[in-house]
Amino acid sequence: MTLRFGLLCFPGVQQLDLTGPYEVFASARDAAVQLVWKDLRPVRSATGLMLTPDTLLTDAPDFDVLCIPGGSGVNALLTDETVLAFIRDKAQRARFVTSVCTGSLVLGQAGLLQGKRAATHWNAMDFLPAFGAIPVAERVVRDGSVITAGGVTSGIDFGLTVVAELLGREEAETIQLSLEYDPAPPFDAGSPQSAPDAAIAAAKARMAGSRREREALLS
Repeated sequence: MTLRFGLLCFPGVQQLDLTGPYEVFASARDAAVQLVWKDLRPVRSATGLMLTPDTLLTDAPDFDVLCIPGGSGVNALLTDETVLAFIRDKAQRARFVTSVCTGSLVLGQAGLLQGKRAATHWNAMDFLPAFGAIPVAERVVRDGSVITAGGVTSGIDFGLTVVAELLGREEAETIQLSLEYDPAPPFDAGSPQSAPDAAIAAAKARMAGSRREREALLS
């Protein structure tokens, strides 16, 4: 039986939030992966890469896995009742409702994180309690049928975790090996706990505009 994965593909999405798990899901056996949005015109990601949705919100089937990526474009989704209603509706029949990075804030705004343990990007963890969520600083967090991932690159870990839940560890390990996912970063600066102060300050400065906008929307 075909497993259906639906990923929201919106303007300003962080492309690796989407393409990381997409690559994993699309590599799974008997999988169909769809990029869902309001129309089928190409959308520009947060870093400029153009992505093309292939399924309209209004035509989307029910999914085994519904995934909301993050990115600066998340801010617009926080007040988009069409998108929030779509997520609420599809979440009722999905086996797993999921997010990567700041996509968890959209799940929260849709009312799906109340009382749930959840992850997000390190620079957005303090937003989670406003949705009734319990922030957890881990790469992948599962609470019942809700699975959330931390920032950006954790989407690959998340994708493998989801595949293991659906198709077993052997399938996930086969995909991991096929992708040669064997991380060995050249610097130990991947989290605020290990990064030097200068890198933390520079990263926060780059994200400050989007964060201020988000704070205003959620205040």
